Amino acid sequence: MGVTEIKDELNSILVLPLMDYQLKKEALDSYIQKYSADEKAGIIKLVERAKKEMSFIDSEISRVNDMMKFERKYSDEYHAICGVDEVGRGPFAGPVVTASVILPNDIVIPYVNDSKKVPEKIREELYDIILDVAVSYSFGIKDEKFIDEYGIKDADLLAMRDAVLGLNVPADMVLVDAFQIPDLDIKQVPITKGDTISQSIAAASIIAKVKRDRFMDEMDAKYPEYGFAKHKGYGTAEHIAAIKKYGPCPIHRRSFIKKYINE
Repeated sequence: MGVTEIKDELNSILVLPLMDYQLKKEALDSYIQKYSADEKAGIIKLVERAKKEMSFIDSEISRVNDMMKFERKYSDEYHAICGVDEVGRGPFAGPVVTASVILPNDIVIPYVNDSKKVPEKIREELYDIILDVAVSYSFGIKDEKFIDEYGIKDADLLAMRDAVLGLNVPADMVLVDAFQIPDLDIKQVPITKGDTISQSIAAASIIAKVKRDRFMDEMDAKYPEYGFAKHKGYGTAEHIAAIKKYGPCPIHRRSFIKKYINE
């Protein structure tokens, strides 16, 4: 078998779905055993690549396992622990989107992390995985009009409350990033930087991020002059220039862009 065929064999292993990490590890181990004695320079490089991928999978599973410490800490007393997080506090346009997620006990989802640290392509794949494996999930959304009327802080907190109360399986504990949600008669545990150290909060962060980004992509098709697909409504120089040139569109937060418009 030539180097090209052996490379193709490795690539077929590397493209296995994220949740098939155990199968991927077994296939990589078999691949390494099969070709490690080959002394051709090209094969040696491929085997080293396989070994690095094995090491990465092990470290990734270990990292995510460490992110489950809060869920495990409370699992004896609470049986429907949800993570909740938000995206979209800072943009000049579009809604704030929150999500709550209850995951099965001891499920490990590789690559889960603060949504800002996860590449877009992997976020999209994780979105489908999380929705598929979750015991329950829910979104809370407050649009630009609500934000302008009540302020971003209240919009954010009320959207998180909506996300928790919208779960089909009621949560009996909420893990929340940094602060507590008001008017919620459920045990809450605020965790500083929770989206980097709790799998449930990180999962909520990812699905909220993907849902909001998809909405902004739809708005880009509707209002292409603003470039929403590129910056998702955040206040980039390009976005500010478009606001000054074209004025605001219906999804702009007037309270965020006062100094850029004449209204």
